[in-house]
Amino acid sequence: MNKKVIAHKYLEYLDSGNIEQVLNLFNKSGIVNSPIYGIKKADEFFRELNNDTSNSELKLLGIFEEKDSNKLAIYFTYKWTLKNNRKVEFDVVDIIEFDTQNKISKLIIIYDTVLARELVDQLEK
Repeated sequence: MNKKVIAHKYLEYLDSGNIEQVLNLFNKSGIVNSPIYGIKKADEFFRELNNDTSNSELKLLGIFEEKDSNKLAIYFTYKWTLKNNRKVEFDVVDIIEFDTQNKISKLIIIYDTVLARELVDQLEK
C-alpha cells in the first residue's frame, strides 16, 4: 500500500473503531504523540482512546504529502462521543511518519484541546 492508501485506511479503521486494524498499520515500535494522552506506544494509546470512546465520526478534509518524504499529513474533522455520552467536535491534523516498509512509525496528533481536555478529565473523576 502506498502512503495515501494507508492514510485512508487509518481514517476508515479509526472511524469504525477497529483498533486492531489501526494497529496493523503501525510497526512494532510505533508511537503516538497526542496532546491529551501524551507520548505512548501505539497500542497503549489506541486502547486508552478506545476505552474513553463510545463513538467517533471522521470527515476527511485533505491529505497532504511532500514529495520524496516519509511523512504526510491528514486533515479531518473529528466528532468524538466519550463513554459518558459527552460530545466534542474539532479539526485535527495528524502527521504520519512511515518506515521503509510503509508502516507507521510515528503519529503526531495536533488539535485544540480546550473542550476535549475538560471532557476527558471528567471521565477520570
